[in-house]
Amino acid sequence: MVERACLRAGLPRVGPHQLRHALAGETLRQDPWLMAISQVLRHQDLATTALYAKVDFTALREVAQPWPGQGAA
Repeated sequence: MVERACLRAGLPRVGPHQLRHALAGETLRQDPWLMAISQVLRHQDLATTALYAKVDFTALREVAQPWPGQGAA
């Protein structure tokens, strides 16, 4: 159903799980509390949510503070 809707709208073919992963990633960037993401995705088990919510380490490195006494990485 989602894939057909994307095709009709002229968007790239995307499945429902890809949308859930994208939603989890975006929610993680805005609110890194796993319970909040779990509630958005309606998961009862946080382990399930952890599969969807992957940390964007590249973005994390960009905002990370250097260790005291050390230069920037």
